[in-house]
Amino acid sequence: MKSKTSKSTARFAYEGLDRVIHERARLSVLTSLATHPNGLSFVELKQLCALTDGNLARHLQVLEEEKMVRLTKEGDVGRAQTTARITASGRKRYLDYLTILEQVVRDSATAKSVDIDNEFRHKLTPLNT
Repeated sequence: MKSKTSKSTARFAYEGLDRVIHERARLSVLTSLATHPNGLSFVELKQLCALTDGNLARHLQVLEEEKMVRLTKEGDVGRAQTTARITASGRKRYLDYLTILEQVVRDSATAKSVDIDNEFRHKLTPLNT
């Protein structure tokens, strides 16, 4: 049976974690492009993200279909260089994703501090013998 918990009470649902971005390789690509506003060549992206040609091509295709990156080819037909740039909508989605991810980190830090407090209190509590 499905739970009828509303989004407002589902504190740790993190609905804003965009599945397109959440994949490690695409997160690497978007982070690289967000920090290089003039774009990066295919070769540069491949090196920065430690991806194979095929993997990078596929992830760029997904991001391009989502209108998060724009790919351009410049140069000779046989030696064209592909350059990737993050789009304005891609940057917005990426920043929205980071905002949710920052909330995950804050929630985890809070949980960790509660655990440390409880552990410390436990050590100070006298044993009943």
